[in-house]
Amino acid sequence: MKVILASDHAGLELRQDLVALLKERGAAFEDLGPHSRDSVDYPDFASQVARAVVAEPGTLGVLVCGTGIGMSIVANKHRGVRAALCTTEFEARMTRAHNDANVLCLGQRVVGAGVARGILEAFLDTAFEGGRHEKRVQKIRDVEAQQR
Repeated sequence: MKVILASDHAGLELRQDLVALLKERGAAFEDLGPHSRDSVDYPDFASQVARAVVAEPGTLGVLVCGTGIGMSIVANKHRGVRAALCTTEFEARMTRAHNDANVLCLGQRVVGAGVARGILEAFLDTAFEGGRHEKRVQKIRDVEAQQR
């Protein structure tokens, strides 16, 4: 599994910490930046990750901004993306197991590095359960199809 990460300037430090975690785990990843504290627009980076996740099935995305809210809004505008803003490991496990979420959104101003590491690990280590949840995820896809 490959992970594609990006942030805006407000999520830079937390994203860098999560990149370090992925390196420790030996995970395949791509860091789309930014690589400086210069102000950038979160929709640009959220869209880059969303497009990459949709283009490479099985790939997961991680987006970080100040609150995680803006990133999740933008990512969910992309067909095929199920982005979840998580503040706990439980939410991360449930969104993967029940919603087949493929993008994790985090807020640097909301969760500390230690909590964020746990959330990311839970997200990466949890598989979609399928079964009764598959029909619900299909209904999400159906809603997306109606919007296009």
